Amino acid sequence: MKLEGVREKISEAIQKAEKITSKNQTLPILKCVLLEVKNGSLLIKATNLDIGLEITVPVRSEVDGVIAVPGNTLSSLISQLSDDKSVSLEVKDGNLYVSSSKNKAVIKALSPDEYPSIPKVDKDTSKTLKIKAQSLVNGLKAVWYSSATSSIKPELSSVRVYPLNNSLVFVATDGFRLAEKSINVKNIPDFTHILIPVKNAGEIIRVFDGLDEEIEVVIDDNQIAVISKDTYLVSRVIEGNFPDYKNIIPKEFVTEATVLKQDFMKSLKINTIFSDTFYHVKFIVDPESKNIQLTTKNNDIGESSTDLSGAIKGQKIDVNFNYKYINDALQSLNSDSIDFMFGGTSKPLVIKPIGDQSFMYLVMPLNR
Repeated sequence: MKLEGVREKISEAIQKAEKITSKNQTLPILKCVLLEVKNGSLLIKATNLDIGLEITVPVRSEVDGVIAVPGNTLSSLISQLSDDKSVSLEVKDGNLYVSSSKNKAVIKALSPDEYPSIPKVDKDTSKTLKIKAQSLVNGLKAVWYSSATSSIKPELSSVRVYPLNNSLVFVATDGFRLAEKSINVKNIPDFTHILIPVKNAGEIIRVFDGLDEEIEVVIDDNQIAVISKDTYLVSRVIEGNFPDYKNIIPKEFVTEATVLKQDFMKSLKINTIFSDTFYHVKFIVDPESKNIQLTTKNNDIGESSTDLSGAIKGQKIDVNFNYKYINDALQSLNSDSIDFMFGGTSKPLVIKPIGDQSFMYLVMPLNR
């Protein structure tokens, strides 16, 4: 194997692939990326047996071939050659020689024969939809932080995606909060739903974020593939029953408050300085004075309160929430104003951006 290519493009692809590699100590081959040169293209592969990634980069090749090298080592090396526009890779004596105008290095390689194959979805027997890459990323970004971090209940450590009318609905919950985002998509194939492991959803976001092109999403019973013109990503899907979350969304609210997003974010940030170990923040919402007071208290540090004016209707309410849960949702609120809808002192709070019906966030209150 011998090639020369644009350093920046090769580095970007290897960095994406390296993040997929496993830290499994018992299977050193999973720490590697597989480099395969054929017909003027460099194919970079990575897998941890849960998710697989292939990226094609155009290069000038002299000799075809294949090699497996530690992804972290190769990624770190090429990213540091930032003064060079091109980089050369060559296999000699079973190892990978990396060179640029000022640097030379040798990376010890493993046998490519040991590298596991990356599953291929069969488009003929699967469901395929076409969607803008950024639309898929935006749908996942809007909800994935609400998934459970523990794998005790796999269905909660996932992002559920299902079709509804002319939209794809993305939803995630850890049992304490829930986020739902709808993305308009044309010609959605007929499927019930899929559960994407939350870690793999994060990788889809990372790999395809910023890509300005239409991609294919191929769904079958056991896996989902996301395909662009130079990238192929495949992930297993989770088998399980996602909670029937529609039943927990309040149908009626006792208090509703609308505030400016930036004012709320600033107030919340101030109060988090004095939050306790359970991240309590108290909302005191008073329709009569048109005021929302955020208060926090830490017995070891001190206490803080901030007043916010807003459009408020309903009854006065005093309720505690985990401020981290509230803060997580702010990234998905793409409007200048936020609507807080309180179900009651022991019922969920629903948060929505004003003028955007595609996103909804629900969070359970904390005990006093």
